[in-house]
Amino acid sequence: MEIFIEPIGKLVNEFSKLPGVGKKTAQRYAYKIIDMPESEARAFADAILGVKRKVKYCKVCGNFTEEDTCAVCRTRDKSVICVVKEPKDVAAIEKLHEFKGVYHVLHGVIDPLAGVGPNDIRIRELLARLQEGEVKEVIVATNPDVSGDATAMYIAKLIKPFEITVTRLAHGIPIGSEIEYTDDVTLARAFVERNKM
Repeated sequence: MEIFIEPIGKLVNEFSKLPGVGKKTAQRYAYKIIDMPESEARAFADAILGVKRKVKYCKVCGNFTEEDTCAVCRTRDKSVICVVKEPKDVAAIEKLHEFKGVYHVLHGVIDPLAGVGPNDIRIRELLARLQEGEVKEVIVATNPDVSGDATAMYIAKLIKPFEITVTRLAHGIPIGSEIEYTDDVTLARAFVERNKM
């Protein structure tokens, strides 16, 4: 016998596809949706569809935007680029209100075990931005783990001929952790005490 009737089972299955959501949490989410007034459920569904229809990647930095170019790329100091793994890392840094430059989102890191090489992430696009001649510093803010460090060293090696300063966030961030989950004080300190590469 099925535990759920088909519509509930489908909803539980869809929620369980989200990262960090197990079967029990997926069930709680499904029951919450069932208990919502239809107007709230419709608003929830509209928000999901709105994100899929309206959000795209900035053609310059690769961060999320509704326009072709994000507000950060249009308005901020282009002489300093902070290189991050994913858009969620931009959000973590932005909430500090410390960084005044622009970003470059790689959409991944070099990870040979997962089959991800330099050509699979946005390194070519970063080098194209550096050729414009405006950039004075590149801050590599990838996670302090094996893949993040390998990516940082690879990028630093490629940038060396440009005679641009390359820095790495100070390792106040614990090894093996992710920038997204780092507390604000630790992240701010790592940013201020970044190291030249």
